[in-house]
Amino acid sequence: MALLHATWRAARHMAEATGQPAPVHALHVHHGLSLHADDWLAHCAAQCDRWRAEGADLQFHAHHLHLKPGPGDSVEALARQGRYAALADMAHAAGCDTVLLAHHREDQAETFLLQALRGAGAAGLASMPASVMRDGVTWRRPWLAHPRAAIDAYVAHHGLQHIEDDSNADPRYARNRLRLQVWPALTAAFPQAPQVLGRAAQHAQDAAECLQALAEMDLARVAVGEGLDAVAAVALGGARLRNLLHLWWRRTTGVALRASWLDRLSRELPECVEARWPVLGAGELHLRGGVLRWNPLKS
Repeated sequence: MALLHATWRAARHMAEATGQPAPVHALHVHHGLSLHADDWLAHCAAQCDRWRAEGADLQFHAHHLHLKPGPGDSVEALARQGRYAALADMAHAAGCDTVLLAHHREDQAETFLLQALRGAGAAGLASMPASVMRDGVTWRRPWLAHPRAAIDAYVAHHGLQHIEDDSNADPRYARNRLRLQVWPALTAAFPQAPQVLGRAAQHAQDAAECLQALAEMDLARVAVGEGLDAVAAVALGGARLRNLLHLWWRRTTGVALRASWLDRLSRELPECVEARWPVLGAGELHLRGGVLRWNPLKS
C-alpha cells in the first residue's frame, strides 16, 4: 500500500510536469490460501477507488490463483511462483513494462540468511536483485536499500490503511520463524546486521555474475550440439566443472540442478567412459562417445 501510494503520487507529479499521462496499474494476486483473502481483494479495490477520486491515474487488476499443493510441496514456493507468473501476465495485459515490488532492506537480509541456511551457492546468496528483466518485464525493488522503519514512518505520516497477513504469525513457515524468533535476537546482538547482510548479498550478486560469465565461456568451448564434450569439461577442474554443469543443465532442462546431483556428476564423470544417470520422472543423462547428453522422457 505504501509503495502504491508513493508511486501514483510520483506519477501524478510527473504528468503535471511533462503534460504527458503517467498511468499506474495496481496488480493484486488473490492466492486463495487465507479465509480473509476476499476481504483483502475488496480492501485493495476500494482503496484504489478512493485514490482515483483524489486524482490518481490508477487502474486496478486482480487475478485468482488456484493452487493445489501436493504431498511434500512447499506452499510458500508454489504461491511465489504463481504470484510472479500472475503479475507478469497482468503486466502484459495492461501494457506495463515495469513492475515495482515493495521488498525492503530487512527482507533482503532475511532472504540472505534463509539461503545461507539452505546451503545455497552464490546465486542463492545473491538474494533479490534491485532490478532484473524477466518474462519481458522489468522487475524493480526501489526500496531494497531502505529500512522497514522508513516505510512504517511513511505509512503513519500519510495515514495509510493496510491489512496484516495473518499467516505472518505462523511459525510453520521458515521466514516467519526467522523473523519472529531469530531476527530480534540477531539485531539486538548485531544492530548493523541488516546493512551488513545486504552488502553480503551484493557481494554474492557480483560473484554470481562472474560465475555466470565464466560458465558461458566454458560452455562455448566444450559444447557439442546440445551436449557436452565430457573430456574437455572434466579438464576444467572440479569447481569450473560444477559451474558449467549448473548452467548447461538449466539451459537444457529449464530447471536448476539439485546440489546432490551436481556433486554426484562432478565426482563420477571423471571416472566414466560410458554411463547412464536416470533422473526419476524426467529422463536420463547419457555419456557415450565422450559426449554427455540429456534425454528427456517422451510424452
